[in-house]
Amino acid sequence: MRSVRYLQKFLRPSLRCQQVRCASSATNYDYNTYIAANEPMYNYGPDSKERKQLEEVLDKYRNKTEDIPIVIGDEEFRTKDVRYHVMPFDHQKKAAKFYYATPEIIQKAIDNSLKARKQWAKTPIEKRAEIFMTAAEMISKEKRMDLLATTMIGQAKNIWQAEIDAAAELVDFLKFNCQFARDMTSYQPLSPEIDTVQNSAVYRGCEGFWAAITPFNFTAIGGHLCSAPALMGNVCLWKPSDTAMLSNYTVYKIYREAGLPPGIINFVPADGPVFGDVITKSPNLAGVNFTGSVRTFKTIWKSVAQNLDSYISYPKLIGECGGKNFHFIHKSADVTSVVVGTIRSAFEYGGQKCSACSRMYIPQSMWPEVKRKMLDILSQIKLGSALDNTVFLSAVIDDKAFKRIKSYIDYAKDSPNLTVIAGGQCDDSQGYFVEPTLIETTDPQDRIMQEEIFGPVLTVFPYPDDEYMKYAELATKTSPYALTGAVFAKEPKAREELVDAFQDVAGNFYINDKSTGSVVGQQPFGGDRLSGTNDKAGGPYYLTRFVSMQCVKESKVPLETWMLPSMK
Repeated sequence: MRSVRYLQKFLRPSLRCQQVRCASSATNYDYNTYIAANEPMYNYGPDSKERKQLEEVLDKYRNKTEDIPIVIGDEEFRTKDVRYHVMPFDHQKKAAKFYYATPEIIQKAIDNSLKARKQWAKTPIEKRAEIFMTAAEMISKEKRMDLLATTMIGQAKNIWQAEIDAAAELVDFLKFNCQFARDMTSYQPLSPEIDTVQNSAVYRGCEGFWAAITPFNFTAIGGHLCSAPALMGNVCLWKPSDTAMLSNYTVYKIYREAGLPPGIINFVPADGPVFGDVITKSPNLAGVNFTGSVRTFKTIWKSVAQNLDSYISYPKLIGECGGKNFHFIHKSADVTSVVVGTIRSAFEYGGQKCSACSRMYIPQSMWPEVKRKMLDILSQIKLGSALDNTVFLSAVIDDKAFKRIKSYIDYAKDSPNLTVIAGGQCDDSQGYFVEPTLIETTDPQDRIMQEEIFGPVLTVFPYPDDEYMKYAELATKTSPYALTGAVFAKEPKAREELVDAFQDVAGNFYINDKSTGSVVGQQPFGGDRLSGTNDKAGGPYYLTRFVSMQCVKESKVPLETWMLPSMK
């Protein structure tokens, strides 16, 4: 089996072996500990081998419309509700044709998964890990360019953003999750009186099925939200985003080719409200793994609450819902670091990252220099097709995003508190293009400083230099989100004060660095408040949400008396 060979390449044996009692039986399975390492990245230079390989694969997809079915078990379904996934930078071109599942088909997917669950739950964890480590190897090697190409074409990512996401981060999720699963399940409870009592822990998947509802902006998140519960012995319905259909289907096919049995992850494109209604009404819902909007997550949560009396177990809800992320600058900050870090955080991938910087607070004395340098960089940034190697950012994802972002820019143009000082032009005639837009505000509590835009729009408030703590405190109360944030300060006292001030308003916090770019295994990701449940994907404790631990006590000596010691 190819997965065994790939597993041996990826796993680094430790000096010791540990025993884990798997849920499949009372048998103990011995397997080596291993340590994951982050996936190396290519640079795709002009004459590089990887650039040439990618160009060849792009040619395979750029003029093709992929037909993507609903997949349940080993069956493919195509309904009359046909949809198209268009290229955001050239919306007349259809990247994929897909089909919305009906309520009956969604229910069929649930039933199919539940049938597959029993055997999958009995599969030892190291065997499940073999499959996902095989998938990681495939993505790292022979399927890498396919994932980059489908992500670039379908989600308008340039080469570098696609490499970060579809290759490196997805491989990291799969590899580190296998390590974390191994480490997590190594714990066994104490048995102080081993001759008379044996205590053990069984790490079971949750009873029922999981639903993974995934976003457009990261191919890696799509592949991760469905594979994480599956690794831990669960079955899952994967509802991909309409605007990430091409790359997500590519990931799904890789999982199946890597050895994932039918029915463990069922691929179910569907209308969001229809899918949500069917899964939340099922008594077998074990949990929802979600990344998307606050409104959608609240709707799911309310639906679960309304159906609470019908469930076999309380469903687990995991949510990551975006943010209104900030850069707070102190007068001692390094100017170049502020300029470059803020440009990259705010405008890479058109600000369509949950962690993207959307508001900046800066001392009034620094703002003229920082503004001049930011304007200089913005004048050099090229906007265009994601397939153009010289493009820094391409189109936003679809017409809905375009209209939403444009509405904020139009609001800024009409507001007496706001001044558009760069960008501000929007054009959807060919693609959904929005220029990187820089806005200055005189009101630090304007709605544009509070609401998530999810586009290439950055609003800056210059504050009086010596009142940094006053405005830091204000910044902590301005937005209902708490996902990412950064402070730039070299002065030790100011740095300490600002770090303390922002303690509760960022699940991922950066000091003298941009608010984007978390790496699996290095900065586990997630936030509080309306940003989500902060379960920290990419960290060692995330997978605990997908197990239902059973503690077993086995007595080796029979009980002989009913009388209590105190009764003697």
